[in-house]
Amino acid sequence: MRLVVLGGGESGVGTAILGKQKGYDVFVSDFGKIKDSYKEVLTNNEIIWEDEKHTEALILNADVVMKSPGIPEKAPIVKKLIEKGISVISEIEFAAQFTSAITVGITGSNGKTTTTLLTYHVLKQGGLNVGLAGNIGKSFAWQVAEDKHDVYVLELSSFQLDGIINYKPHIAIITNISPDHLDRYNYDYNLYIASKFRITKNQTEADYLIYDYEDEAIQNWLSKNTIKANKVPFSLSEKLETNGAFLEDNKINSTINKELFTMQINELALEGKHNIKNAMAATAIAQLLNIRKQTIRESLTNFQGAEHRLEKVLKIQGVQYINDSKATNVNSVFYALDSMTTPTVWIVGGVDKGNDYDELMPLVHEKVKAIVCIGVDNTKISNVFNNVVDIMVETTSMSEAVQIAKRLAEKGDTVLLSPACASFDLFENYEDRGNQFKQAVYNL
Repeated sequence: MRLVVLGGGESGVGTAILGKQKGYDVFVSDFGKIKDSYKEVLTNNEIIWEDEKHTEALILNADVVMKSPGIPEKAPIVKKLIEKGISVISEIEFAAQFTSAITVGITGSNGKTTTTLLTYHVLKQGGLNVGLAGNIGKSFAWQVAEDKHDVYVLELSSFQLDGIINYKPHIAIITNISPDHLDRYNYDYNLYIASKFRITKNQTEADYLIYDYEDEAIQNWLSKNTIKANKVPFSLSEKLETNGAFLEDNKINSTINKELFTMQINELALEGKHNIKNAMAATAIAQLLNIRKQTIRESLTNFQGAEHRLEKVLKIQGVQYINDSKATNVNSVFYALDSMTTPTVWIVGGVDKGNDYDELMPLVHEKVKAIVCIGVDNTKISNVFNNVVDIMVETTSMSEAVQIAKRLAEKGDTVLLSPACASFDLFENYEDRGNQFKQAVYNL
């Protein structure tokens, strides 16, 4: 069997290693450059690779192709593979067939990283032999090849779900759905929503779907489609008495199979309404996997948040600097601004993915005293918010943006990097953008 891997990054190299171990004839092809560290791993494992090109003769003879999530379906080589009827799948689909571990699959437009890390933390504290993979950490396939975990917590993007045929998580979570990545879905929101719901398509009556009861897109889809999995909703406003979690008197109530778990929200390590929902999802997962209530409570109290997600960097001269570089869409920024309690200097901009900034208007009115744009083209942001804030400055580097934000902020204010956009115009990725922000703050 010939396995061709498109993309020589973390998921590609992991898939190649697992494929080789399972007796496939493996070839890795990357149109960009493969990092030296990955080249070394491939060479040491005697896996043939190429970079900065796709040699069609070596690709179109595949039995199965694993496509890295960053490569769009519209890529010419992918189109040719699909025309030839060759199966193009994701790393998750490929690796899942080689493990009998329970998987917890977490998707959503926002909150999925925090929920994934929080769930991993609770299950680890509960003594389970658990792996963390998907969109985060070490490749799932690589871990299946090397480390024998009993449970995997997988953060799944819509791109990874698009490449699924048979994979099913035992527990699936959809944190929420809002317009994102629409450039990859022909600007059709319904295609993107359908992509997220692929997470439950192979689930059976023995499986569970945990979801936000108040999310309009989720409710709408569930009202029109039937699923086999047991539904476990969570809500901040509705009392959900059977299976599910709800908020009452500032207390989380989570009932799973007639077992009730309660916890005061002021004990949660993470602040903000959206994090109450993330905690509810993680709690339901932990209950389904029989983690002790005391352990769940302790884990939710001592969890350290995700890097680049509302990460407090430093307080300088009474001004708090916050790195929210992972906010690459409008909905994430909504959460960030919603949790601000002081006048805010907002650093925003980058590669726009078809953003509609209207829903931010009330929050910007109420909380933002100045906007610092960072990006190659800030026309759209400037057109939308020009009349909303008194001060708007355009910058082209992170150090300049932070310097200007420092001048605009007074004691008691917050400087918030929450870009609402992708980072690829000036930075390698959102981590690079967040790290440059932190470095610029340390240099002040």
